[in-house]
Amino acid sequence: MRESEEKLEAASDQKSRIRERYKGIDEDQLDVIPAIPTEDFYKPNSIKRVAVYARVSTDDPRQTSSYELQKNHYTDLVNRREDWKLVDIYADEGISGTSLKHRDSFIRMIADCKAGKIDLIVTKSVSRFARNVLDCIGYVRQLAAMSPPIGVFFETENIYTLNPNSEMSLSFISTLAQEESHNKSEIMNASIEMRFKRGIFLTPVLLGYDQDSDGNLIVNEDEAKIVRLIFFMYMYGYTCTYIAKTLEKLECKTKRGNITWSASTVLQILQNERHCGDVLARKTWTPNYLDHKSKKNNYDRNQYRQKNHHEAIISRDDFIAVQRMIQNAKYGNKHILPELQVIKEGGLAGFVSVNPRWAGFKPDDYREASRSVLAQEGFEQIPSAPLSIDMEPGDFDLRGFEVARGAYFESADKILMTMAGDWISFNNAAIHRFHDKRDVELLIHPEKMIFAVRPSSKEEKNVMQWSRPNNGQMISKRISGRAFMPTLFDLFGWKKEYTYRVIGSFSEMDGNMIIMFNLKETEILIPDHIIQERSDGAERTFINRSKDTVHAYPSDWSSGFGINFYYQAQADEFAALSLGSEDICAASEPYKEPDLQTTDIGTISSEIDGIMEDLSNHG
Repeated sequence: MRESEEKLEAASDQKSRIRERYKGIDEDQLDVIPAIPTEDFYKPNSIKRVAVYARVSTDDPRQTSSYELQKNHYTDLVNRREDWKLVDIYADEGISGTSLKHRDSFIRMIADCKAGKIDLIVTKSVSRFARNVLDCIGYVRQLAAMSPPIGVFFETENIYTLNPNSEMSLSFISTLAQEESHNKSEIMNASIEMRFKRGIFLTPVLLGYDQDSDGNLIVNEDEAKIVRLIFFMYMYGYTCTYIAKTLEKLECKTKRGNITWSASTVLQILQNERHCGDVLARKTWTPNYLDHKSKKNNYDRNQYRQKNHHEAIISRDDFIAVQRMIQNAKYGNKHILPELQVIKEGGLAGFVSVNPRWAGFKPDDYREASRSVLAQEGFEQIPSAPLSIDMEPGDFDLRGFEVARGAYFESADKILMTMAGDWISFNNAAIHRFHDKRDVELLIHPEKMIFAVRPSSKEEKNVMQWSRPNNGQMISKRISGRAFMPTLFDLFGWKKEYTYRVIGSFSEMDGNMIIMFNLKETEILIPDHIIQERSDGAERTFINRSKDTVHAYPSDWSSGFGINFYYQAQADEFAALSLGSEDICAASEPYKEPDLQTTDIGTISSEIDGIMEDLSNHG
């Protein structure tokens, strides 16, 4: 009880002391040192170095009057005040206020402020200064924090940013200015959408065309010759860089009248669908109205295409062929219409030759090419019959025995193929079986899931190099598969983040060699971090860890050590080759007519010569 009373008394004494202290002292005992009074914007007590900022948002000639009026008005305004001295007029013409991008004069003005050249900025309104809230408030605060502080005067709103109560008004008005830009952007997008829906397209002039009084594209025959030359040279196999240099030698002019050409300019012409008479609207779109950064329209917004919108300079099939060539140029492709080729006869019938430089093929293309062989006259697919073994007296009965899988054994002679998402490689044991031949052809049978490799020559279209010389012998070389491996992975139903490895079998007949791989008997090399993230136990039950990789095997391997002896002896891949060595050498052929009727190579060559001669004489 006594303790509680003491606490109450202590608290009461503390409050009394606080009250006594806050009564203060006599003002006569204090010396007050006065602060420099805040300068009245309208009655300054010193000369101000003034910068004027003016901006109009478009390059429309009608906006020039607004631009000039702003400059003239503020020049007169500064000259009328004796306490203001004009530093410069910083003006941006044809620039949006929602972003600082390309606002060179604004950025130069801020730099001059930092250099101590400016005391005050005068501008017409908040929206002229910036339509982005963050930019507006951010720069106002940055200027106010300088020593000495720099103020901004917005004439229309009568706001001076160094006034203590200005920020709330400025924040509100700049938000309205930003929202106004947003509304304008939405209205413009809606207007464009309505135009496109009615087939009213924006068709600015381009090389090969002029515009009539209604804005329609009319072929300019002199310029059209240059366009045809560009397309035909590219189809013939010339690069964009070479074409650009050729046009400069011929002194051909761009649409703007320049005689300097670049590879990018040539590429833009090759990719413009208007040269084949079509119009594709909304190739790009702008996700954010504040930064105005456009991006490729990957089905983010509606696109509209109108075929035969105007007279074509290039045939549509030639144009499509060029787009395919451009798409696959990074893989080394130089053919107009690469063909998917299939072997149509012999033991390898139905095997499709892998094109190493064309990314346009899909899994269904491989399946269709393989199945097309079955449709040939006199060729019939015979369903697989159940395994039947007839034993003769004295035969050694191996029923119930298995040939153990090679994956369970380590051997220097084991032939291995490893396939990843963008490459394929073979071990040195495979390389040496082909007597160090560098060039090979890859074959795939989509239905049987069998992969084959056979020697090839440099003249073959689908040739690949699988080895390289090293200290007098050939060693394995990884084959880049960026063009074809993604399609093969889809075809096999494989995961792109895994690496697959399979053992091969070698066969040689009369000097002709081939290696076969059964893709149903693959092991998977899975990165350890993926195993930790998710488990694929339903697919692969047996695993073997090796450093940072997990080796996974098919779940059906759990029922035995290998393949039934008689199944192995009658394996599809080698039973098919029993007809003779000529079957291994059967050449692959196109399995169907090309889907495009492009200009033939002879006509292209003569057209190039004729146009170049015409342009030379004209020059």
